[in-house]
Amino acid sequence: MDRPFDPKIQMQVDPNEDTEWNDILREKGIIPQKEKDPTEELEEALAEAVQRQHENRLDNKTLDELDELEDDEDEEFLESYKQKRMAEMNKLAAKAKYGSVYPITKPEYKQQVTEASHECFVVVHMSLQSALQSRLLASILTQIAPKLPEVKFVDIPADRAVENYPEANCPTLLVYHDGDVVKQTVTLAQLGGNQTKLADVETWLCSAGVASETDSRLSVNQLDDEDVEESRQARFVKKSLRQSATSDNDDDFFD
Repeated sequence: MDRPFDPKIQMQVDPNEDTEWNDILREKGIIPQKEKDPTEELEEALAEAVQRQHENRLDNKTLDELDELEDDEDEEFLESYKQKRMAEMNKLAAKAKYGSVYPITKPEYKQQVTEASHECFVVVHMSLQSALQSRLLASILTQIAPKLPEVKFVDIPADRAVENYPEANCPTLLVYHDGDVVKQTVTLAQLGGNQTKLADVETWLCSAGVASETDSRLSVNQLDDEDVEESRQARFVKKSLRQSATSDNDDDFFD
């Protein structure tokens, strides 16, 4: 007796071939996904990095600088980006409650620090007046606080915050958020010791999430006077060249 016809046919498939059939088999999980070429992975990573750089190219620009880019950027995109930046600035302005370093006492700690940190970042300086680094940090924080008025900066003598707190641990800097300590440093050893600068503390605060690394209000993202003048001159020359090119085109039109 004849055996029933079996429609199943064994097919040899090369899983490394780039065919539509193999794509279907990979999608169904019948054959494994094709391993990526290392060169392709590198090219994709580089392309993503370039794209991110392009997308973030305007992050550190002021509104005046954005206005000067109107001839270089897509007008609709630039206007949309400016509106986004304005919204971010307005949002920060609405949160701007502070702007100074506030002295607090131990009975106030829970309300002024732990509870307040549910609404904003709270930076606590556990200070010791006789410690050089503590005086240095206090001076730096008084410069940062007005730049970040949405962040609460407080100062409390260390021995009043914690009884018998070691003087060798002063200054201690704490960052609170959502009721918890999210970052701390004991003395300024990790920031630069006695040579700690404003930018060092700003960078440390950024690493805690207190501010964005690209925040234009921070000194680390601001040009010095010489750089500002060079930037202005470069923009002036660029604008003059554009105007000259436009004028030449107009002359050609009327010739």
